[in-house]
Amino acid sequence: MSVSLLPLVMAVETSCDETAIAILRGKSELLASEIASQIPLHRPNGGVVPEVASRSHLTQLKPLIRHALKRASVDVEEIGAFAATTGPGLASSLMIGVSVAKGLALSLRKPYLAVNHLEGHLLSPFFGNENGVTPCVALVVSGGHTLLVEIKAIGNYLVLGQTQDDAAGEAFDKVGKLLQLPYPGGPQIDRLAFEGDPTRFNFPRSMMHTDDFNFSFSGLKTSVRTMLPKLKNERLEDICASFQEAVVDVLVSKTIAAAKVGGHQQIAVSGGVSCNSRLREKMKAACQLAGINFLLAAPLLSTDNAAMIAYVAAERLERGEFSPITADIDPNLRLV
Repeated sequence: MSVSLLPLVMAVETSCDETAIAILRGKSELLASEIASQIPLHRPNGGVVPEVASRSHLTQLKPLIRHALKRASVDVEEIGAFAATTGPGLASSLMIGVSVAKGLALSLRKPYLAVNHLEGHLLSPFFGNENGVTPCVALVVSGGHTLLVEIKAIGNYLVLGQTQDDAAGEAFDKVGKLLQLPYPGGPQIDRLAFEGDPTRFNFPRSMMHTDDFNFSFSGLKTSVRTMLPKLKNERLEDICASFQEAVVDVLVSKTIAAAKVGGHQQIAVSGGVSCNSRLREKMKAACQLAGINFLLAAPLLSTDNAAMIAYVAAERLERGEFSPITADIDPNLRLV
């Protein structure tokens, strides 16, 4: 199926605490991308409460679909296929998005596509790329996931390494909580670190020099917690900058090493933590030094969103692939 013949795709993303709807024409014309954030709901609890998240999805989805259709200037009957995130994520949240997408597909007698949330992040740096998805080493780094993947082709992935404990984004948020910063802690640490000294504290870089491509951030988090009682007169900005530098050093070092070992000339980075300014800066510099092409997901496609889900669905539609309407959610779904 050629790109010009691809039907309009509506995608639903409700894997965690963001309610999102997107409408995509072809593989690159994003007609609408609507996201309802739940951060104000979860901030008082310092983290996501599954029951609160699922109730918010129920409330937000219907008006969000209306807004997306209005922004795209299309009627729901014009949508040619419906897609939804089927996992990984919170079971109660996934169920709501999948049920809505399936209901629309059944009522309008249109195809349904179940999409892996991780594949959405993985392919997001290629959205709008005239060459499509090309071989590379990809770093997916978010609140729930940190993994290095070799992309050989669409649907042909090899996981090279992943976190053995906390994800990088999870470490950011947990340290932010230790520092009594507003939830989510990641963006707050990034903001404060801009005014701090990243060399003030030498926090551990766990597994940076091992022979594999796995990650570990729990020791770093523990190190910050252990040191905090001794840092009464230290600048918060310096603590944030030093912690952030430790995380970024490991991510950049492992990713560049994986590309060199595999002989890859391209690195792609995606996920919510890819919005971190220091990670972007150091990864870009490291790629330039190594002569490696650097692809970065646009900010709109970095945090949880439905546009990346629609993009994966469009790629599958082009190959004539669909999902059975009986496809179930999988909160622990793996990439491969």
